[in-house]
Amino acid sequence: MIRPLPKPGPFPVRSQAVEETSAGGLVVDFSSPGREVAVIARINRAGRLEWCLPKGHLEAGETPAQAARREVAEETGIEGKVIAPLGSVDYWFSAAGFRIHKVVHHFLLRAVGGELTVENDPDHEAVAAEWVPYADLGERLSFANERRIALAASRLLRYPS
Repeated sequence: MIRPLPKPGPFPVRSQAVEETSAGGLVVDFSSPGREVAVIARINRAGRLEWCLPKGHLEAGETPAQAARREVAEETGIEGKVIAPLGSVDYWFSAAGFRIHKVVHHFLLRAVGGELTVENDPDHEAVAAEWVPYADLGERLSFANERRIALAASRLLRYPS
């Protein structure tokens, strides 16, 4: 049975705004000559491949730095030690009728173990992971805000603590 759509009210329907916080990072193999960085590929809503830094939502009780370490490990298989914060980015997008304001905290991490893989990603969002020389990130990363985060790491990459 086909039911008619309800008549719109006198006011336009507005999307509810939702605040989300995520964390992730630039995990670097400091033993490689090119200071290689682990990046992941995801398929976006339009079906296109996007290369990005690993990141994800904070879990209950986690600090952004703790979430960054966990997300990097889950999405790349690489265990990292946080060296320094690199800054945050925020952006808006729509999903499922909601306007979402997302803040992502980024950290520089030193790769200390693990093996590059996306097999441990619990959400199965990452479809590929690669080591990319730091100098090539500007060409590889899909998002300008992540390219700016990578640029912010340049001084620290020369003199890691």
